[in-house]
Amino acid sequence: MDKALYILAGWLIDGSGGPIREKVLLKIVDGRFAAIEPYSVETLPPAAQVKDLSHCTVIPPLVDCHVHLYMSGTTDHTIREWQLSAGYEELRPVIGRHLHYLFSHGVLAARDGGDHGGFALRYRAEPEMQREIILKVAGRAWHKKGRYGALIGRYPGEGESLAEAYAAENDAIDHVKLVNSGLNSLKIFGKETLPQFTLEEIAAVVRAAEQQNRKVMVHTNGRVPVQLAVAGGCHSIEHGFFMGRENLELMAEKGTFWVPTVFTMKAYGSNIHAAQAGADRQVIEKNLEHQLGQLAMARELGVKVALGTDAGSLGVLHGESMVEEMKLYKKAGYSLAETVQCATSNGAELLGIDDFGLLVNGKTATFLVARGAPAQLPRKLSYLEEIYLRGVPSALYRKNPVKHT
Repeated sequence: MDKALYILAGWLIDGSGGPIREKVLLKIVDGRFAAIEPYSVETLPPAAQVKDLSHCTVIPPLVDCHVHLYMSGTTDHTIREWQLSAGYEELRPVIGRHLHYLFSHGVLAARDGGDHGGFALRYRAEPEMQREIILKVAGRAWHKKGRYGALIGRYPGEGESLAEAYAAENDAIDHVKLVNSGLNSLKIFGKETLPQFTLEEIAAVVRAAEQQNRKVMVHTNGRVPVQLAVAGGCHSIEHGFFMGRENLELMAEKGTFWVPTVFTMKAYGSNIHAAQAGADRQVIEKNLEHQLGQLAMARELGVKVALGTDAGSLGVLHGESMVEEMKLYKKAGYSLAETVQCATSNGAELLGIDDFGLLVNGKTATFLVARGAPAQLPRKLSYLEEIYLRGVPSALYRKNPVKHT
């Protein structure tokens, strides 16, 4: 008896960036893809039953490469201030809720960019942790004393180098998070801040991290801070506003990933009433357009781009913001297939997840099902038809496909 599961997908976007395929037969055995080929009745074994998803588009699970699980994205300043100061026990249900939002929107892998108490790291060890999500954590980020970064981390002690501070850490983190600039100004277009660390400091901590098989992600904006991070060997540039063509060329040459978090700026514009005092809508719009221009340039130059939302920032909701970020990639000139690649397999590569992100023979049959044709993506990813985990429809998603309220 043939124990294979057969699925007829109306359309398949496999995560490679290649052409979208129509009427594809998926053969799944023991939770893995045994064959992915054009659909034909003649090739089916006798009496084989086929799950008909001919009205749907199948894509790999989404990967959000930049989230802050302890923050909710709310525009309510009272709640934001509470989340920035609350302790772990108070934030446990907040983190759990955000992980559920991610799962419900098809985000099955995420990379946390740090919090001041290492709360995401602690939560990952909890029994109630959503195990269907692969969560990579930085614990607490590193920043320079007196500079931006206190809300997501800490700084080296007096007389202690960055590398020495890192070496003294015993937390079971997956990657290292550095902060090497300030925030983007919402009042002055293109304003850059000085770097927080020297090239030597960055290179030293990168070497130390690599010895422990860890990558280094770095919050950085502006030409000089980004140049130092790339030259120092950091594995991914987070945000990268106003970094310029020369840095993008260097990143393409070195294979440095870029996580642009474009939607953060659009969210500021949409919620300007809750943004920093004196925020200028025209400046915000120019910031957004400049970042979209850099994203188009990255595509032209062949920079490895992985999608990250910075969920938890003002107006950036966990899960839902993936669709908004994908829309902006398309606006920057990425095809749908290329956008999906950035949101799936590129993110999996950056996070070091081998059996994930591509829908090809031999890989685990974990994928998303969106009702409708590809032309309705990415919008329809907010209303998934189904989530398959290792070849089986997720009972958890069917039971509770939560959306934000």
